[in-house]
Amino acid sequence: MDALAAVLHEPAGPFTIERIEVAEPQAGEVRVAVKAVGICHSDLVIASGALGNPFPTVLGHEGAGVVDAVGEGVTSVKPGDKVLMSFNSCGHCVRCDHDDPAYCHSFFPLNMICARADGSTRMTKDGQPIADNCFGQSSFSAVCVANERNVLKVADDADLTTLAPLGCGIQTGAGAVLRSLKGKAGETLLVIGGGAVGLSAVIGGTLAGCTQIILIEPQAKRREMALEIGATHVIDPATAGNIVEAVRAIVPIGVDMIVDTSGHMPTLEQAPAMIAPMGRIGLVGLPGALDAALPLPMIQWLTLGGTVRGIVEGDSDITGFLPELLAYHAEGRLPFDKFVTRYPFEKINEAIADSHHGACIKPVLVLD
Repeated sequence: MDALAAVLHEPAGPFTIERIEVAEPQAGEVRVAVKAVGICHSDLVIASGALGNPFPTVLGHEGAGVVDAVGEGVTSVKPGDKVLMSFNSCGHCVRCDHDDPAYCHSFFPLNMICARADGSTRMTKDGQPIADNCFGQSSFSAVCVANERNVLKVADDADLTTLAPLGCGIQTGAGAVLRSLKGKAGETLLVIGGGAVGLSAVIGGTLAGCTQIILIEPQAKRREMALEIGATHVIDPATAGNIVEAVRAIVPIGVDMIVDTSGHMPTLEQAPAMIAPMGRIGLVGLPGALDAALPLPMIQWLTLGGTVRGIVEGDSDITGFLPELLAYHAEGRLPFDKFVTRYPFEKINEAIADSHHGACIKPVLVLD
Protein backbone atom coordinates (compact mmCIF):
# COMPACT_ATOMS: atom_id res chain seq x y z
CA MET A 1 0.00 0.00 0.00
CA ASP A 2 1.27 3.49 -0.88
CA ALA A 3 1.29 6.15 1.82
CA LEU A 4 2.72 9.57 2.56
CA ALA A 5 5.31 9.55 5.33
CA ALA A 6 7.71 11.96 7.01
CA VAL A 7 11.09 10.44 6.16
CA LEU A 8 14.31 11.38 7.95
CA HIS A 9 17.39 10.81 5.78
CA GLU A 10 20.15 11.82 8.16
CA PRO A 11 20.69 12.41 11.88
CA ALA A 12 19.07 15.64 13.10
CA GLY A 13 18.09 16.55 9.55
CA PRO A 14 14.71 17.83 8.38
CA PHE A 15 11.80 15.47 7.77
CA THR A 16 10.60 15.31 4.17
CA ILE A 17 7.10 14.26 3.14
CA GLU A 18 7.46 11.43 0.62
CA ARG A 19 5.38 8.65 -0.88
CA ILE A 20 6.49 5.23 0.33
CA GLU A 21 5.22 1.64 0.24
CA VAL A 22 3.93 -0.12 3.36
CA ALA A 23 3.90 -3.92 3.50
CA GLU A 24 1.07 -6.25 4.41
CA PRO A 25 1.02 -7.12 8.13
CA GLN A 26 2.72 -10.35 9.16
CA ALA A 27 1.57 -12.70 11.93
CA GLY A 28 0.79 -10.72 15.09
CA GLU A 29 0.93 -7.37 13.27
CA VAL A 30 -1.73 -4.72 12.68
CA ARG A 31 -1.74 -2.22 9.81
CA VAL A 32 -3.20 1.15 10.78
CA ALA A 33 -4.39 4.16 8.79
CA VAL A 34 -2.98 6.91 11.00
CA LYS A 35 -5.26 9.86 11.77
CA ALA A 36 -3.12 11.70 14.33
CA VAL A 37 0.29 11.36 15.98
CA GLY A 38 1.93 13.27 18.80
CA ILE A 39 5.53 14.47 18.64
CA CYS A 40 7.50 13.34 21.68
CA HIS A 41 11.00 14.20 22.90
CA SER A 42 11.97 10.55 22.42
CA ASP A 43 11.35 10.92 18.67
CA LEU A 44 13.93 13.70 18.61
CA VAL A 45 16.45 11.63 20.59
CA ILE A 46 16.15 8.81 18.06
CA ALA A 47 16.23 11.34 15.22
CA SER A 48 19.61 12.58 16.47
CA GLY A 49 21.15 9.20 15.68
CA ALA A 50 22.54 8.96 19.22
CA LEU A 51 21.01 5.51 19.72
CA GLY A 52 22.60 4.07 16.60
CA ASN A 53 19.43 3.55 14.59
CA PRO A 54 19.72 3.39 10.78
CA PHE A 55 18.69 5.97 8.17
CA PRO A 56 16.57 6.72 6.21
CA THR A 57 13.89 6.14 8.80
CA VAL A 58 10.28 6.89 9.72
CA LEU A 59 9.73 7.68 13.39
CA GLY A 60 6.61 8.49 15.44
CA HIS A 61 5.29 6.64 18.47
CA GLU A 62 2.12 8.36 19.69
CA GLY A 63 -0.10 7.27 16.82
CA ALA A 64 -3.86 6.88 16.67
CA GLY A 65 -5.84 5.62 13.73
CA VAL A 66 -8.12 3.02 12.19
CA VAL A 67 -7.15 -0.61 11.63
CA ASP A 68 -6.76 -1.33 7.93
CA ALA A 69 -5.66 -4.99 8.04
CA VAL A 70 -4.49 -7.58 10.56
CA GLY A 71 -2.00 -10.40 10.32
CA GLU A 72 -2.44 -14.05 11.20
CA GLY A 73 -3.41 -14.72 14.81
CA VAL A 74 -4.55 -11.20 15.71
CA THR A 75 -7.78 -11.33 17.72
CA SER A 76 -8.01 -8.18 19.85
CA VAL A 77 -8.69 -5.79 16.96
CA LYS A 78 -10.18 -6.01 13.47
CA PRO A 79 -10.34 -3.80 10.37
CA GLY A 80 -12.42 -0.70 11.05
CA ASP A 81 -11.54 -0.49 14.76
CA LYS A 82 -10.18 2.79 16.12
CA VAL A 83 -6.95 2.25 18.04
CA LEU A 84 -4.30 4.01 20.05
CA MET A 85 -0.70 2.89 19.56
CA SER A 86 1.86 2.82 22.34
CA PHE A 87 5.18 1.15 23.18
CA ASN A 88 5.99 -2.43 22.22
CA SER A 89 6.96 -5.36 24.46
CA CYS A 90 7.74 -9.05 23.99
CA GLY A 91 4.94 -10.53 26.12
CA HIS A 92 6.92 -13.48 27.46
CA CYS A 93 9.82 -12.26 29.61
CA VAL A 94 9.67 -12.12 33.41
CA ARG A 95 8.64 -8.47 33.51
CA CYS A 96 5.93 -8.90 30.88
CA ASP A 97 4.66 -11.95 32.76
CA HIS A 98 4.35 -9.73 35.86
CA ASP A 99 2.37 -7.06 33.96
CA ASP A 100 5.34 -4.70 33.80
CA PRO A 101 5.76 -4.39 30.01
CA ALA A 102 7.47 -0.97 30.30
CA TYR A 103 10.43 -2.89 31.74
CA CYS A 104 10.35 -5.68 29.16
CA HIS A 105 13.77 -7.32 28.86
CA SER A 106 13.67 -6.50 25.14
CA PHE A 107 12.36 -2.94 25.48
CA PHE A 108 15.31 -1.28 23.74
CA PRO A 109 15.47 -3.47 20.61
CA LEU A 110 11.69 -3.60 20.29
CA ASN A 111 11.27 0.17 20.52
CA MET A 112 14.49 1.98 19.63
CA ILE A 113 16.27 -0.03 16.95
CA CYS A 114 13.73 0.70 14.17
CA ALA A 115 13.64 -2.77 12.63
CA ARG A 116 11.88 -6.10 13.09
CA ALA A 117 13.71 -8.79 15.04
CA ASP A 118 14.92 -10.31 11.75
CA GLY A 119 16.20 -6.93 10.56
CA SER A 120 13.48 -6.46 7.93
CA THR A 121 11.35 -3.34 7.52
CA ARG A 122 7.67 -2.78 6.76
CA MET A 123 8.40 0.36 4.72
CA THR A 124 10.25 0.79 1.44
CA LYS A 125 10.73 3.37 -1.30
CA ASP A 126 11.51 2.31 -4.86
CA GLY A 127 12.40 -1.10 -3.49
CA GLN A 128 14.89 0.23 -0.93
CA PRO A 129 14.24 -0.35 2.79
CA ILE A 130 13.27 2.47 5.11
CA ALA A 131 13.89 1.81 8.81
CA ASP A 132 10.63 1.67 10.75
CA ASN A 133 9.16 -0.12 13.79
CA CYS A 134 9.93 2.89 16.02
CA PHE A 135 8.25 1.92 19.29
CA GLY A 136 6.65 -0.86 17.29
CA GLN A 137 4.77 1.52 14.97
CA SER A 138 6.57 4.41 13.13
CA SER A 139 3.40 6.49 12.94
CA PHE A 140 4.87 9.56 11.20
CA SER A 141 3.15 7.99 8.21
CA ALA A 142 -0.38 7.91 6.84
CA VAL A 143 -0.16 4.11 7.13
CA CYS A 144 2.03 2.10 9.49
CA VAL A 145 2.33 -1.45 10.76
CA ALA A 146 2.16 -1.96 14.52
CA ASN A 147 1.94 -5.07 16.69
CA GLU A 148 -1.06 -6.51 18.49
CA ARG A 149 0.69 -5.96 21.84
CA ASN A 150 1.07 -2.21 21.32
CA VAL A 151 -2.39 -1.28 20.05
CA LEU A 152 -5.51 -0.63 22.13
CA LYS A 153 -9.03 -0.58 20.73
CA VAL A 154 -11.00 2.54 21.68
CA ALA A 155 -14.62 3.58 21.25
CA ASP A 156 -16.01 4.01 17.75
CA ASP A 157 -16.75 7.68 18.47
CA ALA A 158 -13.33 8.43 19.99
CA ASP A 159 -11.67 11.67 18.86
CA LEU A 160 -8.30 10.34 17.74
CA THR A 161 -6.79 13.79 17.19
CA THR A 162 -7.30 14.45 20.89
CA LEU A 163 -6.33 11.07 22.30
CA ALA A 164 -3.13 10.35 20.32
CA PRO A 165 -0.67 11.73 22.94
CA LEU A 166 -1.90 9.24 25.53
CA GLY A 167 0.34 6.62 23.90
CA CYS A 168 3.52 7.93 25.50
CA GLY A 169 3.92 11.41 27.00
CA ILE A 170 0.66 11.68 28.90
CA GLN A 171 0.75 8.19 30.36
CA THR A 172 4.41 8.68 31.31
CA GLY A 173 3.77 11.83 33.34
CA ALA A 174 0.51 10.76 34.96
CA GLY A 175 1.77 7.23 35.53
CA ALA A 176 4.95 8.48 37.20
CA VAL A 177 2.79 9.81 40.03
CA LEU A 178 -0.07 7.32 40.06
CA ARG A 179 1.78 4.08 39.35
CA SER A 180 5.55 4.49 39.71
CA LEU A 181 5.62 6.58 42.90
CA LYS A 182 2.15 5.47 44.04
CA GLY A 183 1.01 8.93 45.08
CA LYS A 184 -1.64 9.07 47.79
CA ALA A 185 -4.19 11.61 48.93
CA GLY A 186 -2.70 14.19 51.26
CA GLU A 187 0.85 13.85 49.95
CA THR A 188 2.90 16.63 48.38
CA LEU A 189 4.42 16.62 44.88
CA LEU A 190 7.19 18.56 43.18
CA VAL A 191 7.52 18.35 39.39
CA ILE A 192 10.69 19.57 37.68
CA GLY A 193 10.05 20.62 34.08
CA GLY A 194 6.74 21.78 32.63
CA GLY A 195 6.63 20.16 29.20
CA ALA A 196 3.87 17.74 28.25
CA VAL A 197 5.22 14.99 30.53
CA GLY A 198 5.69 17.37 33.47
CA LEU A 199 2.23 18.88 33.09
CA SER A 200 0.81 15.36 32.90
CA ALA A 201 2.57 14.63 36.19
CA VAL A 202 0.85 17.73 37.63
CA ILE A 203 -2.48 16.25 36.53
CA GLY A 204 -1.42 12.94 38.04
CA GLY A 205 -0.94 14.77 41.32
CA THR A 206 -4.49 16.10 41.18
CA LEU A 207 -5.82 12.61 40.42
CA ALA A 208 -3.86 11.21 43.38
CA GLY A 209 -5.31 13.87 45.68
CA CYS A 210 -2.05 15.65 46.47
CA THR A 211 -2.55 18.71 48.68
CA GLN A 212 0.45 20.69 47.41
CA ILE A 213 1.63 20.42 43.78
CA ILE A 214 4.67 22.51 42.89
CA LEU A 215 6.16 22.98 39.42
CA ILE A 216 9.66 24.28 38.70
CA GLU A 217 9.71 25.63 35.14
CA PRO A 218 11.49 28.58 33.47
CA GLN A 219 8.84 29.30 30.79
CA ALA A 220 6.01 31.56 31.94
CA LYS A 221 3.36 30.03 29.64
CA ARG A 222 4.03 26.59 31.03
CA ARG A 223 3.85 27.85 34.62
CA GLU A 224 0.50 29.49 33.80
CA MET A 225 -0.77 26.26 32.27
CA ALA A 226 0.30 24.30 35.35
CA LEU A 227 -1.75 26.56 37.60
CA GLU A 228 -4.72 26.17 35.26
CA ILE A 229 -4.66 22.36 35.43
CA GLY A 230 -4.08 21.91 39.16
CA ALA A 231 -0.68 23.08 40.42
CA THR A 232 -0.90 24.97 43.69
CA HIS A 233 2.48 26.71 43.31
CA VAL A 234 4.95 27.43 40.50
CA ILE A 235 8.60 28.44 40.76
CA ASP A 236 10.65 30.28 38.15
CA PRO A 237 14.21 29.02 38.69
CA ALA A 238 15.61 32.17 37.09
CA THR A 239 14.21 34.40 39.82
CA ALA A 240 13.75 32.05 42.78
CA GLY A 241 17.31 32.17 44.02
CA ASN A 242 17.94 29.05 46.12
CA ILE A 243 15.59 26.36 44.76
CA VAL A 244 15.73 24.25 47.90
CA GLU A 245 14.74 27.21 50.05
CA ALA A 246 11.97 28.13 47.61
CA VAL A 247 10.47 24.64 47.83
CA ARG A 248 10.82 24.40 51.61
CA ALA A 249 9.20 27.81 51.98
CA ILE A 250 6.06 26.13 50.59
CA VAL A 251 6.47 22.73 52.28
CA PRO A 252 8.89 23.16 55.22
CA ILE A 253 9.24 19.45 55.94
CA GLY A 254 10.02 18.70 52.29
CA VAL A 255 7.91 17.06 49.60
CA ASP A 256 6.81 13.44 49.55
CA MET A 257 7.42 12.98 45.82
CA ILE A 258 9.61 14.54 43.15
CA VAL A 259 9.15 13.77 39.45
CA ASP A 260 11.97 15.07 37.29
CA THR A 261 11.04 15.40 33.63
CA SER A 262 13.83 17.83 32.71
CA GLY A 263 17.06 15.88 32.96
CA HIS A 264 18.57 19.23 33.99
CA MET A 265 21.32 18.07 36.31
CA PRO A 266 22.00 21.37 38.20
CA THR A 267 18.37 21.35 39.36
CA LEU A 268 18.07 17.60 39.82
CA GLU A 269 21.19 17.45 41.97
CA GLN A 270 19.34 19.54 44.57
CA ALA A 271 16.39 17.12 44.71
CA PRO A 272 17.68 15.03 47.65
CA ALA A 273 17.63 18.19 49.78
CA MET A 274 13.97 18.80 48.99
CA ILE A 275 12.34 15.55 50.10
CA ALA A 276 10.54 14.72 53.34
CA PRO A 277 11.33 11.61 55.39
CA MET A 278 10.63 8.54 53.23
CA GLY A 279 10.34 10.80 50.18
CA ARG A 280 10.56 9.35 46.67
CA ILE A 281 12.31 10.72 43.59
CA GLY A 282 11.28 9.51 40.15
CA LEU A 283 13.59 10.08 37.18
CA VAL A 284 11.89 10.51 33.80
CA GLY A 285 13.87 13.17 31.90
CA LEU A 286 16.93 12.20 29.87
CA PRO A 287 20.08 14.17 30.81
CA GLY A 288 22.23 15.70 28.11
CA ALA A 289 25.27 13.54 28.88
CA LEU A 290 25.54 9.73 28.97
CA ASP A 291 27.73 9.88 32.09
CA ALA A 292 25.40 12.17 34.09
CA ALA A 293 25.14 11.02 37.72
CA LEU A 294 22.98 11.97 40.68
CA PRO A 295 25.06 12.29 43.88
CA LEU A 296 23.29 11.22 47.07
CA PRO A 297 24.34 12.39 50.56
CA MET A 298 24.54 8.91 52.08
CA ILE A 299 23.98 9.67 55.78
CA GLN A 300 21.07 12.00 55.04
CA TRP A 301 19.62 9.53 52.57
CA LEU A 302 19.86 6.60 54.98
CA THR A 303 18.30 8.49 57.87
CA LEU A 304 15.50 9.89 55.68
CA GLY A 305 14.71 6.52 54.15
CA GLY A 306 14.69 8.13 50.70
CA THR A 307 14.01 6.32 47.43
CA VAL A 308 15.19 7.19 43.93
CA ARG A 309 14.13 5.22 40.86
CA GLY A 310 14.05 5.40 37.10
CA ILE A 311 10.68 5.48 35.33
CA VAL A 312 9.78 4.21 31.86
CA GLU A 313 6.36 5.00 30.36
CA GLY A 314 4.92 5.69 33.81
CA ASP A 315 4.98 1.93 34.59
CA SER A 316 2.09 1.64 32.16
CA ASP A 317 0.38 -1.58 31.22
CA ILE A 318 -1.30 -0.58 27.96
CA THR A 319 -4.44 -2.65 28.38
CA GLY A 320 -4.81 -1.65 32.04
CA PHE A 321 -3.62 1.94 32.48
CA LEU A 322 -4.63 3.51 29.15
CA PRO A 323 -8.33 2.64 29.66
CA GLU A 324 -8.07 4.22 33.13
CA LEU A 325 -6.69 7.42 31.58
CA LEU A 326 -9.39 7.38 28.90
CA ALA A 327 -12.01 7.24 31.64
CA TYR A 328 -10.40 10.14 33.51
CA HIS A 329 -10.39 12.20 30.31
CA ALA A 330 -14.04 11.41 29.62
CA GLU A 331 -14.84 12.66 33.14
CA GLY A 332 -12.93 15.91 32.53
CA ARG A 333 -10.27 15.01 35.11
CA LEU A 334 -7.38 14.58 32.65
CA PRO A 335 -7.42 17.85 30.69
CA PHE A 336 -4.21 17.30 28.72
CA ASP A 337 -5.88 18.62 25.57
CA LYS A 338 -5.50 22.10 27.09
CA PHE A 339 -1.80 22.03 26.21
CA VAL A 340 -2.08 20.30 22.81
CA THR A 341 -1.53 22.25 19.57
CA ARG A 342 -2.57 20.59 16.32
CA TYR A 343 -0.59 20.91 13.08
CA PRO A 344 -1.23 19.56 9.58
CA PHE A 345 1.01 16.55 8.94
CA GLU A 346 3.10 18.37 6.35
CA LYS A 347 4.02 20.99 8.99
CA ILE A 348 6.04 18.47 11.01
CA ASN A 349 9.27 20.50 10.92
CA GLU A 350 7.42 23.64 12.01
CA ALA A 351 5.77 21.72 14.85
CA ILE A 352 9.13 20.42 16.08
CA ALA A 353 10.65 23.90 15.92
CA ASP A 354 7.70 25.42 17.80
CA SER A 355 8.03 22.80 20.51
CA HIS A 356 11.77 23.37 20.79
CA HIS A 357 11.38 27.14 21.10
CA GLY A 358 8.43 27.02 23.50
CA ALA A 359 5.77 28.25 21.08
CA CYS A 360 3.74 25.13 21.88
CA ILE A 361 3.82 22.48 24.58
CA LYS A 362 2.52 19.32 22.93
CA PRO A 363 2.36 19.25 19.13
CA VAL A 364 0.04 16.74 17.48
CA LEU A 365 0.14 16.11 13.73
CA VAL A 366 -3.24 15.60 12.07
CA LEU A 367 -3.47 13.51 8.89
CA ASP A 368 -6.27 13.98 6.40
